[in-house]
Amino acid sequence: MKSNLTEAISKSLKTSLLSFLMLLVSSQASFAAEGTGEKFSPGDMINHHILDSYEWEITHSLVVYLPVILYSQEKGFEVFSSSNFYTADHKSKEYNGYKLNHGHIESLEGTEFIDISITKNVLFLFINAGIMLVVFLLVARGYKKNAGGAPRGIQSFFEPIIVFVRDEIVKPNIGEHKYERYLPYMLTLFFFIWFGNILGLMPGAANLTGNIAVTMVLALGTFILTNVSGNKHYWKHVFWTPGVPTLMKFIIVPVEIMGLFTKPFSLMLRLFVAITAGHIVVLSLISLTFIFQSWAVGIGSAVIVTVINIIELLVATIQAYVFTMFSSLYIGMAVEDHH
Repeated sequence: MKSNLTEAISKSLKTSLLSFLMLLVSSQASFAAEGTGEKFSPGDMINHHILDSYEWEITHSLVVYLPVILYSQEKGFEVFSSSNFYTADHKSKEYNGYKLNHGHIESLEGTEFIDISITKNVLFLFINAGIMLVVFLLVARGYKKNAGGAPRGIQSFFEPIIVFVRDEIVKPNIGEHKYERYLPYMLTLFFFIWFGNILGLMPGAANLTGNIAVTMVLALGTFILTNVSGNKHYWKHVFWTPGVPTLMKFIIVPVEIMGLFTKPFSLMLRLFVAITAGHIVVLSLISLTFIFQSWAVGIGSAVIVTVINIIELLVATIQAYVFTMFSSLYIGMAVEDHH
């Protein structure tokens, strides 16, 4: 256990220092303020790193331009690189009747269109899914090879986590006789959020689980599964709460109906706020280096950021646990037998 903790801290230190160095490189233009009249803006830098975009900026000089995919009745499908929206010196420009405005594509001709582009968050959504497929196909192959034997390799790392999610989260909240039906969804939910949280801490990565659209879809999945699985006792409790005086029911029933929507809303908001807040704190501390233009402040910021990154590794796991636990609890309440 001690060696694992030491290894985790060592990896976090390396990740934090690498993150700091890459942000130092990506923000190097701010040091030219005296010669160009440009001024470093912490707000712009933070928004640039936490918001979605049509490009993946790994460093200031290494940018991956992502495909833009638009559909309109007038023009049909249009596919082109997002690099067309930028000049050679990375200034914004118009292209084919469109322009980028604060991270969103606008039509200069007033054309209504559907944007299904591969943005940075979408790219990391695919990366996250790809990592999950590779990892758990390897785990499944390990189970086949070592049937009845001791787990080895990647299987030995993930098996305790899978057993923990099953025995400590899903089974107690949904019930011993009904949990197996929902276990695949809960495991997918836990590892998708956990991997996404950890990916977001990597240098140059997207803020995937800090995107409210992503957390909304995850919460919507739990909302649909909970209410589709609800038995007659669950719905009776919502629309005509038993054991309560009739007059009180006219107060309690609207509250219960509101509760159907506030539960997934709290899931969505909790994950979004926790992950985004961590990123903002880290980036704000790094911004102090460029605001004061001091190596002493930079070293102090790097030390504090390293500590916060270690905490963020813990938060990444806790948020996956909390989201899965509450999802299991809500489904357990919906399928619970009447006593």
